[in-house]
Amino acid sequence: MANMSLKKVPMPEQKPEVRARNFEEVTLGYSKAMAEEEAGRCLNCKNKPCVNGCPVGVRIPEFIEKIKEGNLDEAYDVIKSTNGLPAVCGRVCPQEHQCEGKCVRGIKGEPVGIGRLERFVADYAMEKGKSNSDKPAHNGHKVAVVGAGPAGLTCAGDLARKGYSVTVFEAFHVAGGVLMYGIPEFRLPKSIVQKEITSLKELGVEIMTDMVIGKVLSLDEIMDMGYEAIFVGSGAGLPNFMGIEGESLIGVCSANEYLTRINLMKGYLDEYDTPVLKSKSVAVVGGGNVAMDAARSAMRMGAEHVYIVYRRSEDELPARKEEVHHAKDEGIEFMLLTNPVKINSDENGRAKSMECVKMELGEPDASGRRRPVEIKGSNFDLEVDTVIMSIGTSPNPLIRKTTTGIEANKRGCLVVDEDMMTTREGIYAGGDAVTGAATVILAMGAGKKAAASIDTYITSK
Repeated sequence: MANMSLKKVPMPEQKPEVRARNFEEVTLGYSKAMAEEEAGRCLNCKNKPCVNGCPVGVRIPEFIEKIKEGNLDEAYDVIKSTNGLPAVCGRVCPQEHQCEGKCVRGIKGEPVGIGRLERFVADYAMEKGKSNSDKPAHNGHKVAVVGAGPAGLTCAGDLARKGYSVTVFEAFHVAGGVLMYGIPEFRLPKSIVQKEITSLKELGVEIMTDMVIGKVLSLDEIMDMGYEAIFVGSGAGLPNFMGIEGESLIGVCSANEYLTRINLMKGYLDEYDTPVLKSKSVAVVGGGNVAMDAARSAMRMGAEHVYIVYRRSEDELPARKEEVHHAKDEGIEFMLLTNPVKINSDENGRAKSMECVKMELGEPDASGRRRPVEIKGSNFDLEVDTVIMSIGTSPNPLIRKTTTGIEANKRGCLVVDEDMMTTREGIYAGGDAVTGAATVILAMGAGKKAAASIDTYITSK
């Protein structure tokens, strides 16, 4: 009999006053009993609307049914048949806008905790040492992948399962892309990411690090090495700034740099000699998930006051509701309908305050959100010694500038057709390099689609 509770089984988590000063994972995961109770809320709908909401097509009711039956190994097999990074997705996917957003149980209550159940199954499999990565026979074809982030890893894994010899070229010294440098340890433990990557290596995927494509090798040189196709999943790691006075001061940086120093370079650990700003009062400009990550990281790095400065209201915040909720619980102060206009310096050239102006919402803009309008004469100073800009990122232009025949749009994103091929035959692209900064699961969906297109391209020659 179905569990008709209107609410999800609560997720155990660290207390806010404890977790706000450590980098250990905030949410602790379901027990087996909790997972079975939550799985009982699934109605196993005939038309499976949740699957339609998943960019990688996870067979959601099927794996949940296996949990109900107590067959966790089979539940993991079902998930892995379409999703190569389930422990990651269970933690960082915006399920409320995707699978859970389509769940029938959400009409008169809370949707089934699909992400929580996916995480439970993936963690169970990892703890058990279960592998779903039997290396297939080589089909005689070679494909290169640029970037070991969510899009690149997904594309590489899908192609490897089809028998392709796949080499991934990664610019950083470790694989994982934004999963390693962008998302903090307290949301996504790096050991989890590396275990997922190990399962891809077991499939035969070769990962070459410290390979900045466009510098070490060009795409043309990779093609000359015998690769029949290339997938570019190099992400969008070039940070945007506002262009206001004071952005070059000491104490002002991008969220991209701040998080990279903390996450990838382990700046939160005393044994790592990584320069990170020691701040008393921090303003994070922006309202997305990255802004929440930067703000919550700043609090854990010892700041006394951390502010989210966002020019629209809470209803327009693009961050996940869960991340906003966690940030508030941890003491992050939200300054909404507020916009920076200048950063002021002290006598040593370091930020000492940020001049802001209050905003009000006017008519909707092209995105459908109400446009923020400045309230004249509402200027005030916010005393901060650190300003972290989190207003979006763009693709690095290095690859397109060093490759002939590849076109980009005015935002610097690579142009692709419906099959994910760029304007250069045999070169495909997906993820943030094409869309601009987006979610992990959308990048994975692009990598999956590109892998299928590359397979068709090569086998139809």
